Amino acid sequence: ALENVVEERTHEILLRAEENRLQAVELAVTNEQLEEKNREIIKTQEQLIMQEKLASLGALTAGIAHEIKNPLNFVNNFAELSVDLMKELREDIAKQDDRLDPKTLADIRDILNDLEHNALKINEHGKRADSIVRGMLMHSRGKSGERMPTDINVLLEEYVNLAYHGLRALDNNFNIGIEKEFDKSIVPIDVVPQDLSRVFLNIVNNACYAANERKKDSQDSFSPKLTVRTNNLGDKVEIRIRDNGKGIPPEIRDKIFEPFFTTKPTGKGTGLGLSLSYDIVVKQHHGEIKVDTKAGEYTEFIILLPKVPR
Repeated sequence: ALENVVEERTHEILLRAEENRLQAVELAVTNEQLEEKNREIIKTQEQLIMQEKLASLGALTAGIAHEIKNPLNFVNNFAELSVDLMKELREDIAKQDDRLDPKTLADIRDILNDLEHNALKINEHGKRADSIVRGMLMHSRGKSGERMPTDINVLLEEYVNLAYHGLRALDNNFNIGIEKEFDKSIVPIDVVPQDLSRVFLNIVNNACYAANERKKDSQDSFSPKLTVRTNNLGDKVEIRIRDNGKGIPPEIRDKIFEPFFTTKPTGKGTGLGLSLSYDIVVKQHHGEIKVDTKAGEYTEFIILLPKVPR
């Protein structure tokens, strides 16, 4: 009987010990999960703070763009007016040909040609600046615009240049070789240009960042390179943006289009750029966006846009 009692008590003690062990394991797992959730909450808070800063920056950008737009309109209008006045002046001088010395007349015509050339250049670059300001205003409003016939080659080249000069302004040491291959057979297609420009700007910025980071970590004579190509695929337009940076590791490749996912350090990225790009290309334009990458070698984003919108 005593042996039976000892055996029963021993069994009870072992059961309680096992229950305590399982409870301890569950508690440890729960604590680990809580810590992970806490880290996620902190990260999300940091990203939301960054979004708030970006929203404030957008409002500031809108104000600056509005202020620039007024004097820019004067520059463009007076450049056009100057060209018209020079044409009138030529006509008036032509009526006085017989009264003017031939050498003096030739000098006057040369000066008028130079002035007209300068005014046309001012007007040309003024219009380009005006289109950039319009794009800034559309970005800052955060609203989707209307579809309009757009030259994809021109839009892509403009935002590649904007991304490059923007990064150069932030870091004087930044530099990257840019190779462009545009298919001239591509005709304008109906897209929302201000939204699509966000996609180009975001992917080009990411590409430049990746190549530059590899340059910083490289001990050899590594040269950062960005390659931008367009191809006419019949019923679609293909855009390829490739960098020779560090590539994307296989374990995170499926997460890159998720909101708030980023591999950049805190304060360097919000994790919303590629998610927004995916929505613009796939959901808004009914296109495709894919990534081809090899860790340590390159990353290439491939965008396919239908020529005829649904």
